[in-house]
Amino acid sequence: MNSLRTKITLLTVCVVIIALVTVTLLSVLFIRNNERLESNQLLLLLCETGERNLDYYFDSVEKSVKKVASFVEEDLDGLEVEQLAAHIERVGKYFDEMAYRTNGVLTYYYRIDPAVSQSVKGFWYIDLDGEGLVPHEVTDITLYDTEDTSKLVWFTVPKHTGQAIWLPPYITDNLDKRVISYNVPIYYGRQFVGVVGIEIDYSTMAEQVENIRLYNNGYAFLCDAEGEVFFHPRIDVTQLTEETMPDVPEGLVSDSTFVSYTYSGVEKKAAWLPLCNGMRLYVSVPIMETEGEWQSLIRGILIVSAVVLLCMSAFTLFYTGRITRPLQQLTEAAEQADKGNYDFTLEYNGDDEVGRLTRTFKRLTDHINEHITDLNKRVYIDALTSVKNKGAFSTAIDKLQERIDSREDMEFAVGVFDCDDLKTVNDRYGHDKGDVYLKTACRLICKIFQHSPVFRIGGDEFAVILQNDDYNNREALLERFDAAKADICAATENRWEQVHIARGIAVYDPKADTYAIDTVRRADSIMYTNKRIKKEKRAEKA
Repeated sequence: MNSLRTKITLLTVCVVIIALVTVTLLSVLFIRNNERLESNQLLLLLCETGERNLDYYFDSVEKSVKKVASFVEEDLDGLEVEQLAAHIERVGKYFDEMAYRTNGVLTYYYRIDPAVSQSVKGFWYIDLDGEGLVPHEVTDITLYDTEDTSKLVWFTVPKHTGQAIWLPPYITDNLDKRVISYNVPIYYGRQFVGVVGIEIDYSTMAEQVENIRLYNNGYAFLCDAEGEVFFHPRIDVTQLTEETMPDVPEGLVSDSTFVSYTYSGVEKKAAWLPLCNGMRLYVSVPIMETEGEWQSLIRGILIVSAVVLLCMSAFTLFYTGRITRPLQQLTEAAEQADKGNYDFTLEYNGDDEVGRLTRTFKRLTDHINEHITDLNKRVYIDALTSVKNKGAFSTAIDKLQERIDSREDMEFAVGVFDCDDLKTVNDRYGHDKGDVYLKTACRLICKIFQHSPVFRIGGDEFAVILQNDDYNNREALLERFDAAKADICAATENRWEQVHIARGIAVYDPKADTYAIDTVRRADSIMYTNKRIKKEKRAEKA
């Protein structure tokens, strides 16, 4: 039992047990995913069945109207009153035959544009009582502006678009019935003559949708791509107004075939498919009904697994506490050494791996002090640019402050530099190009102010403390800096290899600056003024 290998073996047995639990959980995940897949397939199957039935019905209506439209345009032999009157009679007989073969027809019509003929208006047949289609007085189109597609939609929309079109549900003029209709514009040559169309009783379509059921509370409904409801078994759409129209549930309108949303506080999932008339058929079901059984199974498995895990955890904590106590003592000693305190005692001297590690640690601590100086140097270097970092800058400012506090005569200046548009370079060309941009800027600053310490004090900010020759020649150095910056920008078209740097230098003024950091703040302010002026100049050039 002196070897950690033996001790860890006991621990491994516990891990195996936990691994068995993990396998169980993976099995549960498989069951969950499989059940979800099956429920999605069932949703999609019902949706596909409903879509085929509705599209078949809508397609039969389209074919009937298109056959009539073809007959109408072939039969037209002129637009004189006598020709139109005879034409209308022939079309009426043909249309009556086609409407008789089409299920759910509430009305059918062939209306002549008043601009073509004021006397020949066409016809309108209706079936309100189920006893058959009978002629009805036609709507007076001259009472409407046929350019306004919000009125008399069955006529104005086909005329305006010049195309056959399904219209969303609307209330028919004069009959006060909710219908959907398919309408085809008629042309003689290139002249618009009128519209033929069939209006389907809204209830015929609604009955087909209402028959689509799933589980106990699943149902189907119709809406458009924006979520406006055309039919819903739980909502009386015929009574809705713009003010009472319910909000579209978040997540319902999506390009994905399967959607999840919440309606009336119930989480649901649905599958949808587009219909040939522009509507969307949704088949929806509460998530609890599709996932209830396997969720109960998962809860039972998880409860049992949790109990086993708790028991095994208690055992593991107890046993590992005994075998890891020497490691804990070694860790505490390492933390003390990390704080610079080497006055500690390590009692464990076993003949296992921890004992050997303890003795090695004791030897290593004897050499730590020799490397502290080197380590301190390392922690003050910026990893990317190899110049001093913000911590080193803070230390340097503190040392300047100590000399100020001791009343020494001080002459120094602080330069602050900010790399413009680093975020733009990172976003447009990538962070690797942003690193090139920063390194180029750093090399330029180091080259010009080569007798002064350079610090990277932020992501895109650098600072320089100027003393001695650099302090005395600061104005000339600034001119050299601007000239070198312009040369670099002119030498390449690569944005990340150019350097656009705002700079500001402030000279320590014992009358104005109580603290050394005040000089830094003034340099920072001058830099931002320089940045603003450059920005205004670029705006003027643009």
